[in-house]
Amino acid sequence: MEPGELVTSAPLAARLTIPSGPLFFPVTAYGPDGSVDLDTYRTHVRRGVEAGAAAVFACCGTGEFHALTPEEFEACVRAAVEAAEGRVPVVAGAGYGTALAVRYARLAEAAGADGLLAMPPYLVVAGQEGLLRHYREVAAATALPVIVYQRDNAVFTPETVVALARTDGIIGLKDGLGDLDLMQRIISAVRTEAPGDFLYFNGLPTAEQTQLAYRALGVTLYSSAVFCFAPEIALAFHQALRTGDDTTVDKLLDGFYRPFVELRAQGRGYAVALVKAGVRLRGLDVGEVRPPLHEPAGDHVKQLAEVIERGYALLEEAK
Repeated sequence: MEPGELVTSAPLAARLTIPSGPLFFPVTAYGPDGSVDLDTYRTHVRRGVEAGAAAVFACCGTGEFHALTPEEFEACVRAAVEAAEGRVPVVAGAGYGTALAVRYARLAEAAGADGLLAMPPYLVVAGQEGLLRHYREVAAATALPVIVYQRDNAVFTPETVVALARTDGIIGLKDGLGDLDLMQRIISAVRTEAPGDFLYFNGLPTAEQTQLAYRALGVTLYSSAVFCFAPEIALAFHQALRTGDDTTVDKLLDGFYRPFVELRAQGRGYAVALVKAGVRLRGLDVGEVRPPLHEPAGDHVKQLAEVIERGYALLEEAK
């Protein structure tokens, strides 16, 4: 690219292929009255971009997509696009049943998003034929490239992923299931039956904890919720992975990520609520989570503060 050219001039898949930093999934900020706080949200997104995020995934799982009205969703995506200022791509969530997923996709497109993360359909456990039809309709609804999110009630056979990879507009698969045998078969099937530049993402909660295993499959892209509240730690880990600095990887896994994951396991919904508490601990008041999620227990927040302090101490020791 020419000097000064906006990143948004390149296709999304090309921008995500070799990320310069973690993929940032910002939390959604709420004010004291529970309404969306767009000013604080813009600050959160802008700080993440300036800290070194390679992309912003707005209003996805960590951003409480499930808790936002369509109007709030569009406003937040637009705010994320404004805060990113074209420096990195903005990908927005889209989900629920097919009709609503299409509506959210079109709202994201109108708000200026660069792509979509297609969430699992609401509630129903569908067969492969129905899932394929659902995601094809979402992909056909806009000009935005689509990343399909595998987890919960949206689990695909290798044959279905091959069909997804052959679908215009679908550029990748984010895995939140963690079945590495299935992922290996999916990657192999797509490589042999639909060769191209199909992207894969590790989308497990606190993906850093499992990224060594995913890298062995050739999956280098991963989401980082930790980046929301400890970007320096997330960046150091990302850099250590890229450069083969096993010592730093192991120190951060042992001293920060494993304790954080064990704390996250102490409460349902902590993959979001604990992250939001971390953002508040680091000085940005993004409000509480919306129901049906609940706030972490006071003792757990105290433990989180200690884990964060330990993580930053490890960075100081590495200097």
